[in-house]
Amino acid sequence: MSSSNPRLHQSAAPAPSPASSDKDAEMPATEKDLAEDAPWKKIQQNTFTRWCNEHLKCVNKRIGNLQTDLSDGLRLIGLLEVLSQKKMFRKYNQRPTFRQMQLENVSVALEFLDKENIKLVSIGGCDQI
Repeated sequence: MSSSNPRLHQSAAPAPSPASSDKDAEMPATEKDLAEDAPWKKIQQNTFTRWCNEHLKCVNKRIGNLQTDLSDGLRLIGLLEVLSQKKMFRKYNQRPTFRQMQLENVSVALEFLDKENIKLVSIGGCDQI
């Protein structure tokens, strides 16, 4: 049987670019999985961001970038209030202009989780990387 279909002779995977194959050859598999630009990390980040935004719609808030948008604590507090259907136990800064105010807001959110008996591991102001 002769095959005239060109698809049968082509490989299914595209050929890697020379620059990326050199980089991948130098890096062991575990390091590739832990790299900042690992594809699975981007997928998880996008999925979690969409999930958060779905819940934050109720309070007219939105997250565009997880790394920056949660830093002032306001969206985090909003998300916790929506998910728990409770208000924060402590007052927090509605308009945090200084870094200290932002950190206080995040502390209020973490304290709320603690009072709700939700245990977080290695997350807090005292924890070091």
